[in-house]
Amino acid sequence: MLVTADWCRMMARYNAWQNSGLFEIVAALPEDELLRDRGAWFGSILATLSHLLWADRTWMGRIRGDAPSLGGIPESVRMAPTAAAWAKARRETDDDLLHWTAQLPDAALDQGLTWVPASGGPPRTQPLAIVVSHMFNHQTHHRGQVHAMLTAAGVRPPPTDLIAMPHQGAI
Repeated sequence: MLVTADWCRMMARYNAWQNSGLFEIVAALPEDELLRDRGAWFGSILATLSHLLWADRTWMGRIRGDAPSLGGIPESVRMAPTAAAWAKARRETDDDLLHWTAQLPDAALDQGLTWVPASGGPPRTQPLAIVVSHMFNHQTHHRGQVHAMLTAAGVRPPPTDLIAMPHQGAI
């Protein structure tokens, strides 16, 4: 498997960097712009950001073996009812991801993780490497939707290219 703990640390940094570029933009948007249905999978900017927050917390809970308590995908769009609530929870979640990856040994990525999908169905088991790859890919996918919605709202989002990320220490 090509997924390493160092790659996970880099992706957690990328995730935190990308989210940090959204805090001021999201805070400055009028509420009607944040809540306007823009035709994305989860509708609005805030609903998409809420879903992404929910997903990251759900995956981290599964990885830690916590009992599920965040509701399902339909409820995910209401996890953060305001821009301020989203920013506070997002910072905490990004710090959690950074801390978790800082402690992550390569050997853990080969271990299996079993969970019950939020969309229903029987329990699934995959190597942790696949699970974290999905989590980071999911972040990038939905943040891309947010960037498109921000652009449609007349806002110029910051760069999203991984190679543009400021390098702080080792990957």
